[in-house]
Amino acid sequence: MKIIPIQATPAQSLSVVLAGQNCQINLYQKSTGVFLDLYVSNSPVITATICLDSVLLVRETYLGFIGDLAMVDLQGSNDPDFTGFGTRYVLVYVEAADL
Repeated sequence: MKIIPIQATPAQSLSVVLAGQNCQINLYQKSTGVFLDLYVSNSPVITATICLDSVLLVRETYLGFIGDLAMVDLQGSNDPDFTGFGTRYVLVYVEAADL
């Protein structure tokens, strides 16, 4: 498992290499929760996926993503809010071997 650094801002884009995959991650807060888009090599894998505490986001191997992503509450079991990004709520990459 790898923690992907995120900032306490309501909308952000991250570029990171995960298992050799060039990933672009968009993370944003809406009135109904926190959502994530994942692109690999500029191709969408998942878009507008709601982030719930410790719930895998990609889930399906047919999407072609190696591994998975999840938002984790380090202080309880609440769903994420941008004000706690990077401290209370972290974005984690789960390696394929750990699934």
